[in-house]
Amino acid sequence: MYKHFIKRLFDFIISLLALICISPILLVVTLWLHFANKGAGAFFFQERPGKDAKIFKVIKFKTMTDERDSDGNLLPDEQRLTKVGRFVRSTSIDELPQLINVLKGDMALIGPRPLLPQYLSLYSPEQARRHEVRPGISGWAQCHGRNAISWTEKLKLDVWYVDHCTLWTDIQVIFITIKNVLMRKDINSATAATMEYFNGNN
Repeated sequence: MYKHFIKRLFDFIISLLALICISPILLVVTLWLHFANKGAGAFFFQERPGKDAKIFKVIKFKTMTDERDSDGNLLPDEQRLTKVGRFVRSTSIDELPQLINVLKGDMALIGPRPLLPQYLSLYSPEQARRHEVRPGISGWAQCHGRNAISWTEKLKLDVWYVDHCTLWTDIQVIFITIKNVLMRKDINSATAATMEYFNGNN
């Protein structure tokens, strides 16, 4: 009952109220990033697979510039990540626009994080089960290592959530997420400014 109906109702009501309450913050951050990103814009739109692997466009605050080298290639992430962007990312403010995705029904407040479409063909049948539910702004894997754990561990935790999606599990995720955000814990992986790409083996 909760997983198939009540959860979506809660997501809609909470995301709507949250967007209304934090709209002044969203406006300030939008203006701040507009100037910090050197004309690259304040928002980042990218296609991600959602429930049943249906593709949608996720909305996030953009934390990097679009600076390129002499050959026209984008500079490495760590060089394009601005000081403002680093703060926005470390406080997880960059995730807030995804409340719009939740309102639309593309995402849930809690669920496996939406990953890149090119990973779809790399998942094992068991790992692909993460798409049986809507992806979330935060999730069980984010509360148990986030970007500091391996892909194998992360995907295993995602599937665990699919099989244990209850109100109590979601409440636990909410409180652990708040704690991790306040402590700025597990923002980056051990080897990159962001999580390294999944290749089916890591």
